[in-house]
Amino acid sequence: MSLLSFNLPLAALLPFAAAPLAAWSTRYNRLASAWVAGLTTLLTLAILFPSMQAVFAGETLIQQWSWLPAIGFNIAFRLDGLALLFALLILLIGLLVIFYARYYLSAKDSMGRFYAYMLMFMGSMLGIVLSENLLQLVVFWELTSITSFLLISYWQHRQDARQGARMALAITGAGGLALLGGVLLLGHIVGSYELTQVLASGDLIRGHDLYLPTLLLILLGVFTKSAQFPFHFWLPHAMAAPTPVSAYLHSATMVKAG
Repeated sequence: MSLLSFNLPLAALLPFAAAPLAAWSTRYNRLASAWVAGLTTLLTLAILFPSMQAVFAGETLIQQWSWLPAIGFNIAFRLDGLALLFALLILLIGLLVIFYARYYLSAKDSMGRFYAYMLMFMGSMLGIVLSENLLQLVVFWELTSITSFLLISYWQHRQDARQGARMALAITGAGGLALLGGVLLLGHIVGSYELTQVLASGDLIRGHDLYLPTLLLILLGVFTKSAQFPFHFWLPHAMAAPTPVSAYLHSATMVKAG
């Protein structure tokens, strides 16, 4: 079996696998974790690179494996033009932030912990944009809430950072539960949680009696994650995080996910 047959899940899961290595590597060199994070990002880009030509040609690549077919939960990843755009956004801006943070963090800050959190967040974001199964997407969606909580509260000695992290987790986590409800209704309407089938069932969805509650639940999840009114108040408090965190989470990636 070639690498191309499972490069999408590898791209999403590699940052998670590298996170413990980033934390552990500081035992030998304080800057080693930055190298681990940077090289992991470059390697993830290299894994996606062979598939770019097919996407540029208009193809949609789908890689899936059956896991819990009774409830429609398959491990499934998808790469199309929009997913590739966001994956490149996550990885390229992430690489710049990793480089910047190497100089931004002071000697008393834990480099290993910071880069471990960053890699886990990067993997969560890649999981969102590359997921073909909507239930799987919700799992990665909630992982961004958890990892952003860890990053926002990175300076644990600051009360405003702890408060901002709790507020962000409460609002985006609750929105994630609303999104899960909307996805479950969407799967009930379509009869599948695969994004390809959902996108092809627009008329069926809009004509169903559950269309309005489904739409409202999904919008609730979207509005909380992207800090739209009236759920915008958590974002200023989250800016208590280190500047690289705010640049990556709140300006470049997580808010864009919504």
